[in-house]
Amino acid sequence: MDARTQWVSTSDQQRLFAKAWGNAQNPALVLVHGYPDNQDVWKPVIEQLISEYYIVTYDVRGAGESSIPKRIKDFRLEQLSQDLDSVVRAVLGDRPFHLAAHDWGSIQSWESVTEPKFRGRILSYTTISGPCLDHAAYWMRQQFQHEKPKFFKQLSKSWYIAAFQLPFLAPAAWNFFSPERWGAVVSKLEGQPQLPLNANIVKDGKYGVGLYRANFIPRLLKPRERFAVCAVQAIVLKQDNFVSPALIDEVPKWAEDFSRVDLDANHWAVLSAPEKIAEHITDFIRRQG
Repeated sequence: MDARTQWVSTSDQQRLFAKAWGNAQNPALVLVHGYPDNQDVWKPVIEQLISEYYIVTYDVRGAGESSIPKRIKDFRLEQLSQDLDSVVRAVLGDRPFHLAAHDWGSIQSWESVTEPKFRGRILSYTTISGPCLDHAAYWMRQQFQHEKPKFFKQLSKSWYIAAFQLPFLAPAAWNFFSPERWGAVVSKLEGQPQLPLNANIVKDGKYGVGLYRANFIPRLLKPRERFAVCAVQAIVLKQDNFVSPALIDEVPKWAEDFSRVDLDANHWAVLSAPEKIAEHITDFIRRQG
């Protein structure tokens, strides 16, 4: 399974490493990876989809082969949305595309999915374990006022977010992980041995912390009203150790065309259940006509 590679320059002079997979005549599908991953995390899913779609992936800033910003503010959501725009224009030109994303890839993709300039360009969006931070802030405020057990359950899953705000300790902690050690953690969570390893885990973990530090506090303190410009599907992972399935309850308020599908899997279902993830993405795209 070969891919065509290219470097993409961003609006602030970063360099993103992008790949295109499959037949360029097929419908375009962009996949955005999460943290602490790089675009290789999508390979098991790409194997299932490559015959039907022209697939675009890229290492987000600070991950994989892409460049590393020097300032935390360069990881802000607005810039990440511009990165997506830069990649699709470089690889796809003006072609519209479907979008699917996991974990932090999903969080950052919400910024584009709720941005008016992407109306008509993003044809559909499949979100996996990554809520819009603005939506999550409204949800957490509501739960704190009316259903405190749900609020504290999500808070207990999100302990690592507070830890990632520490400027030196959080990045340094990733020096203690090797690909094999991190792979053992993911395999234990997913209940499956010998899942694909991330050979770049130290760099991906260390520098990707900037995603949290640049965005969580500003968005949770001052959420914005963000409405989706396309049809949205949520693949809800019922065993997710990090994202409460209840968070998705907020999405219908912000997405006029919304559907959900539950999957009995843990957070890295893109590795442990790629056939199911690919099936749900394909079914949703087909329903868009």
